[in-house]
Amino acid sequence: MAAIDVARALPCWKGKVEPKPIKGGITNANFLVEDAGQRYFVRVGEDIPIHGVMRFNECAASRAAAACGLSPDLLYQAPGALVFRYIEARTLSEEDVRPRAMLERILPLLRTCHREMPKHVRGPVLIFWVFHVVRDYVHTLKAGNSAHLADIPYLLRMAQDLEQAVGPVGIVFGHNDLLPTNFMDDGKRVWLIDWDYAGFNSPLFDLSNLASNNGVAEADERWLLESYFERPLTPALWRSYRAMKCASLLRETMWSMVQEIHSELDFDYPAYTAEYRGRLERMYTEFKGS
Repeated sequence: MAAIDVARALPCWKGKVEPKPIKGGITNANFLVEDAGQRYFVRVGEDIPIHGVMRFNECAASRAAAACGLSPDLLYQAPGALVFRYIEARTLSEEDVRPRAMLERILPLLRTCHREMPKHVRGPVLIFWVFHVVRDYVHTLKAGNSAHLADIPYLLRMAQDLEQAVGPVGIVFGHNDLLPTNFMDDGKRVWLIDWDYAGFNSPLFDLSNLASNNGVAEADERWLLESYFERPLTPALWRSYRAMKCASLLRETMWSMVQEIHSELDFDYPAYTAEYRGRLERMYTEFKGS
């Protein structure tokens, strides 16, 4: 069944609805639905084991995020579909996220996610360890005869180097997918949405993922770390953070490589791969030279 038909046929509607596609999703199909004078946001998508996306985990994280005031309420769940309260808000771009003033609004969201969501998450949830994700992507790319097979030995060596450089980490509950489109500004507050990849992780991943996905300047990265940890930045923490930043870019690059051979969504994944591969190589070169 087509995604729009799934959204249309959900039994939660009080009357006949006509879902309107919302552009921008690169993993799920998203729709705006009006029903009985109310507006709803509908995400349609099955489990995606090749990416570690399991909808039971997304539901648990979405409910916890709503309880913490980070995200709109999850109102209805059905196999392959989630219905959220619709919010009138502007989706952010990289240019919107990177200024210090916006980072000052986003940092409290990360603190709440990391420190408060574990108090509200119910039932089994996942852990997101980026180096496991990368190693599993290697198997998926090999099985799918990816066009990037020649790069795999190099990428694996990079992952091993970075995992060693990250070293021991603390564990929090992370969002793990801080693309600019997962932040929305309604004029009064910023919302953090889309919990597909949520799970227990190092806080360094969210911090570096925020920076790497949005082109945050180094001075602001240092400010983020000092503000988050509430202490002066040490050389050891800076090195661990930068290694994790490379790992974040490596994961996003390989995520897109996998999407190239498995996704049916209308999206230019080869261009996305090339964009993130370029960011990765620049960052890894800087890291190795430091």
